[in-house]
Amino acid sequence: MARHRMTRREMQAKTRRLLMDAASHVCSKRGLQQASIDEVAETAGFTKGAFYANFKNKEELFLSILDDRFADRLHEIDEVTQESGDTVSQARQVGLDFHRYVSADPNWNRMFFEFAAYAARNEDFRAELVTRYRALRERIAEVFERRVDDLGGVPPISAEQTALMTFAMANGMALEQLLEPEAISEDVYATMLAIFFTGLRALARESDATTPAQPGATPVAPGSKRN
Repeated sequence: MARHRMTRREMQAKTRRLLMDAASHVCSKRGLQQASIDEVAETAGFTKGAFYANFKNKEELFLSILDDRFADRLHEIDEVTQESGDTVSQARQVGLDFHRYVSADPNWNRMFFEFAAYAARNEDFRAELVTRYRALRERIAEVFERRVDDLGGVPPISAEQTALMTFAMANGMALEQLLEPEAISEDVYATMLAIFFTGLRALARESDATTPAQPGATPVAPGSKRN
């Protein structure tokens, strides 16, 4: 059987992937500040010229890694939330998936906090990081917006605030796992999300029940959309 000969685009994609994998390894060991382009290229099995053929600088490489990771995470969340089912149960499943995601690659957990620390010292990098971070959070907010009727009422906080809170919980859990992994069981974040959405659903129903009906308005059945 003839071997598939990679196209130039496929070869470039493979080179970029190897450089990104090498950067994750080097940065988790040395930190973003101390990781050198020479070491990243050498670890990937390339010259520094191959690095500059794919990335303008170290920061661009880091941001490419971030884009890749965020895309993977968003795909996983989309898969879970596209299915019909109870919101709290789905939130628990997202929490379990997040724990497995973080546990499967401890290097990424360290890398993420390296990104945050590096961004605190580099304003240009911080702006790029925040742009990507907000874009991911906006996509998650869209998911919450689609599922608002499953809460049984209109929540007292916006979808954007809901996304911000779940991100804060995820980051806190990831930090605790990085510092004290033996204290973090598989279902900690899943339980946090289940409790959060149980409370949010209760607040949504309470808010909906106490909202005065508008004159001439047609009663809305639970779970149906308002026009």
